[in-house]
Amino acid sequence: MHDKAKEVYVETSRSTGAGSLYIMFKDILPNVISPLIVMMTLDMGYLILSAAGLGFLGLGARPLTPEWGSMVADGRVYLPGTWWLCVFPGLFIFLAVLGFNLLGDGLRDALAGEV
Repeated sequence: MHDKAKEVYVETSRSTGAGSLYIMFKDILPNVISPLIVMMTLDMGYLILSAAGLGFLGLGARPLTPEWGSMVADGRVYLPGTWWLCVFPGLFIFLAVLGFNLLGDGLRDALAGEV
């Protein structure tokens, strides 16, 4: 591919005499915004898992700050007797990540028919 590869719709707008700002806001931005929104919602799941993993390892927020990963780490010591100390924060991590992934998937389906 060349350095200055252009899409057909950009070349078409350019051939009709459209300026750079018009092409950017009317042609390029609508084609870029929906994948960006979907990518942001899907990346929120990775962000939650990363924060929880760091909190589990003790590398998250300062102690005495409520964090799901540190709650799971603290609750695993009491796992045989009080299982809910470990299970419920893990369940909420799972539900939050699942929710963001389903939101991203739904937005992808909804925004795919728009363009």
